[in-house]
Amino acid sequence: MNKEWNWLKKRADIHPEKTAVIDGESGHKWTYGEVYKKSLSCAKMLEGKGIKSGDRVVLIAPNGVEYLILLFACRELEAIFVPFNWRLTVHELNDLISDCKPVLLFIHPSFLHLQEKLSMDAVAYDVGEWKEDIVFSAGKESLALDQPWMMIYTGGTTGKPKGAVLSYRSVFTNSANTIITWGLSEKDTTLTILPMFHTGGINALTLPVLHAGGTVVIYSQFKPQAILEGLLSYQCTVVLMVPTMYRAFIKLEDFQKETFPHMDVFLSGGAPCPVSIYDAFEGKGLPFKEGYGLTEAGPNNFFIDPSVAKKKRGSVGKPMLLNDVKLLNKRGNEVKCGEIGEMVIFGDHLFQYYWQKEEETKKAVRNGGLHTGDLAYQDQDGDFFILGRKKEMLISGGENVYPIEIENILSAYPGLLEAAVVGLPDEKWGEKVVCAVALEGLDQGDKHTDQLLQAFCREKLAGYKVPKEFYLMEELPKTHVGKIDKKAIVEHVQNSRLFIDTTINEN
Repeated sequence: MNKEWNWLKKRADIHPEKTAVIDGESGHKWTYGEVYKKSLSCAKMLEGKGIKSGDRVVLIAPNGVEYLILLFACRELEAIFVPFNWRLTVHELNDLISDCKPVLLFIHPSFLHLQEKLSMDAVAYDVGEWKEDIVFSAGKESLALDQPWMMIYTGGTTGKPKGAVLSYRSVFTNSANTIITWGLSEKDTTLTILPMFHTGGINALTLPVLHAGGTVVIYSQFKPQAILEGLLSYQCTVVLMVPTMYRAFIKLEDFQKETFPHMDVFLSGGAPCPVSIYDAFEGKGLPFKEGYGLTEAGPNNFFIDPSVAKKKRGSVGKPMLLNDVKLLNKRGNEVKCGEIGEMVIFGDHLFQYYWQKEEETKKAVRNGGLHTGDLAYQDQDGDFFILGRKKEMLISGGENVYPIEIENILSAYPGLLEAAVVGLPDEKWGEKVVCAVALEGLDQGDKHTDQLLQAFCREKLAGYKVPKEFYLMEELPKTHVGKIDKKAIVEHVQNSRLFIDTTINEN
């Protein structure tokens, strides 16, 4: 197959009256026929503004149906859809504008206060303006699979954001892979709360569920009670949230009461999931599992049955049907079962290139595989366990220390909300293992906390892995997509006073 067929048009032809999208907050619904016709109307407007193949079209907006309308409108003209992270500062937004040089920038009315500060003119819009009877005339049935379709900027936790360009092949393969491997169908309904400017919001479940003929319920704000009520009232079958969201979700009184009869699975992604969240779902007998992905690959790469995830907490399972994963050592050879290696992902769902960053693209994709920079191992059953970034691995006293192992142990500590392990330069150890924690109801002056944390770690960890220092934070800093920001934690730790010093004998 070398063509991408317009599956939204085909869905609109087959099930024109089937509900495709619901605004979770207002309850407004759009059928497949309406979404497709609005995308053609939007394409007509883009054509009138001179948009042509390869032009970048930017959107700054909270989650909403406009992401889908503009995405498919860009398809008609072979333009590149570029959603911006609206949580960025004006300075950061202008950096992105300078990088991708968009021809057109659409801005949601709620962000009109930014217009005067942006380095290019923005077009305010109203979805209602994209009338369904003003139709783009061309209506391309199929396009070359290698044509760029969207560009999503990476999180930038290790440097400036990079624009990952995804082709029709990338998006289609991820969608087809997800539908086939995860068993999605037109009976599925998902709730999208992850930001749609991020691959987790647009590509993890939104496009695959629509491709399968299901329904997507979109929320623009994360309010735990509203999300819980939405899952129930819209009879959702699958949802993806990050651990910080689940942490608030499981604390709800209604979470303890409800049975969620329609839910097939709760998915967690974006960061390792604490055991306390696993405990909460297992205690209610609800299916729960973790996944792994990144903007440059999918983001869907693994499948694990919830029954297996229950037994193997922290595992993401096995590679999906249409992609492969290998673990390689520094010499580029595959490691053995139980050995740690860098994850390299293969498949047609990989991104095409980083925008105007040829050397970084060549560094990331070598011999047909995406070198993720993430470390993992496989158990004897072939299931994968993620250990975190290569750059996050610490070498303390000549020993390799994997932060996620310590964080997983600490996640079971009573009252612990969050924990993040980082390394600091140290003359004696090379790198010193330290930990930032957020604890519920902790008296900052409690002199016994250091002993309790130290004893808790020493029960399950070798001495060299036990953090030498603990730092108290009310809440650990997050990136714009809800991941714990370890770069910010290192800066905080280096510039703040010591909370608890647990320097111990390493023997």
